[in-house]
Amino acid sequence: MGFYSQELVEEIRSRSDIVDVISGYIKLQRKGSGYVCVCPFHNDHNPSMNVNRPRQMYYCFSCGAGGDVFRFVMDYENLSFPEAVKVLADRAGIALPEREESREEREQRDLKDRILEVNKLAAQFYYYMLRQPEGRQAHEYLTGRGLSQETIRSFGLGCSGKRGNELYQYLKSKGYPDSLLKESGLMNADEKRGMYDRFWNRVMFPIMDTRSRVIGFGGRVMGDAKPKYLNSPETRAFDKSRNLYGLHLAKASRKPNMILCEGYMDVIALHQAGFNQAVASLGTAFTQQQSVILKRYTNEVLLTYDSDDAGVRAAARAIPILKDAGLRARVINMEPYKDPDEFIRALGAEEFQKRIDSAESSFFFELRILERNYDLKDPESKTAFFREVSGKLLEFEAGIERNNYIEATAARYHLSTEQLRKLVSQTGERLGGMPRAAAPKPPPGRKKPDDMEPAAQRLLLGWMSADEKHFRSISRYVEPEDFTDPLCRKAVELLKEQTEAGMFQPASLYQYFTEEEDQKKLSAALGAQLPSLGGRTEEEKALQETILRVKQQSIAWQTENMEPGDMDTLMKIVRKRREIEKLHISLD
Repeated sequence: MGFYSQELVEEIRSRSDIVDVISGYIKLQRKGSGYVCVCPFHNDHNPSMNVNRPRQMYYCFSCGAGGDVFRFVMDYENLSFPEAVKVLADRAGIALPEREESREEREQRDLKDRILEVNKLAAQFYYYMLRQPEGRQAHEYLTGRGLSQETIRSFGLGCSGKRGNELYQYLKSKGYPDSLLKESGLMNADEKRGMYDRFWNRVMFPIMDTRSRVIGFGGRVMGDAKPKYLNSPETRAFDKSRNLYGLHLAKASRKPNMILCEGYMDVIALHQAGFNQAVASLGTAFTQQQSVILKRYTNEVLLTYDSDDAGVRAAARAIPILKDAGLRARVINMEPYKDPDEFIRALGAEEFQKRIDSAESSFFFELRILERNYDLKDPESKTAFFREVSGKLLEFEAGIERNNYIEATAARYHLSTEQLRKLVSQTGERLGGMPRAAAPKPPPGRKKPDDMEPAAQRLLLGWMSADEKHFRSISRYVEPEDFTDPLCRKAVELLKEQTEAGMFQPASLYQYFTEEEDQKKLSAALGAQLPSLGGRTEEEKALQETILRVKQQSIAWQTENMEPGDMDTLMKIVRKRREIEKLHISLD
């Protein structure tokens, strides 16, 4: 639970209605007594996430994402639990105490806060240096690239000193210890030189998170030294895979898309030209986490990776990641120029807008790249190419979208639509009617051994967590020890304690299961839709069957694991067998 008391967390939860909170991020639709929405955590176009107000929980039936209001804010905002608590406390107008932290947690929070503090000072120092005589070369470089003073200011651009110790001396004069400066990623250290600046003789690009806090830096060298670009290492404040350069500005854009670039200068040049929806990955390959972040702000991403071979490969790698996040991807053709920065400086914003308007579908971009592997003048190679294309067409869900792409592909390559549709059908039969990227399904009726036993127990846990009345009724027939699944047993124990204390709150169970895998299992149990039954009699019958399975599993487990000669356990097992023979469930 972190460094906040259970009482405080529960107060924040009680004043943070999950429907109100989630509707502040994504659109909810009323469905029956609950709410549904398109899940923001996986690729989907249909409402698959259920938001349950009585239970104060959400659960996606497609990807398994689920939890309480804290978990949603953590996953959506990419925050730690204490950070999510603060967001919800601020929203609810609850003041958080500073005294309930453990020493370790306080140290970790303090470390992140102090790194952010040092980063802010470093950014101010670099900005100041750009305007000194020593920064003339860097300043001329930036203005020579066509950047205005306003653009330089809005992105906080600066430069590092040429000696390699200017920032170190400045931060030391402010009283910061070497240990913190090393943790910040701003310094290197070795036996010969001691502590010295990681960045020197470079144009500096502060990297900010969505709250406009400086979390790291990128630096472009002012000579021929290598590497040309150097980035901060990952620190307590900086995770490259979960941030995007320029997003702190682009998130406010009202444009219908986001433009994904490779470099800092591309982002800056596009923003200056009026394309304030541009962002870039941070010196690493585009990640799944970054695609999920983009999904929060847009449904379409335009790729402007460099037009050289490396840029084409990077775009090809990014496209499936974007699609998996449910984003439409298109590719902007910048030829004959290498990147957006060169294009804008040569042809201007109006021409770039034309390229945006005519951006190529990611599917046809992938086909163009695929063509390079085949000789379309050779009949055999051409046939192999179309088999490959038909496999890619199977990745679209059957229906209008697939038919549209079949028709467009047939027209592009001068085939008849029926010929291509037949080839797609044949390929589908050969692949089992599934997209090649999909995992094979297990044979009907077969389950993995570790999924077989807990199924009934998790269904029963879902029933018991529906409301306090259900819990009291069902707990007359089952005890926590009847659950052989450790997670279910612990959850029922906690619900029993809550009921006895007059505080039945199933959503609070998430605070006791901190492992991600356990939280997923708990979400599946608590978020599962209970069988839609015809009435009280049918519900009691279904409950009786489920309780019987749970008790039979418990007896089988105890029998298998009892010590030879343990008569006490044997008599308990015999007594339980007799009890379930007489079991009759009533919800009265």
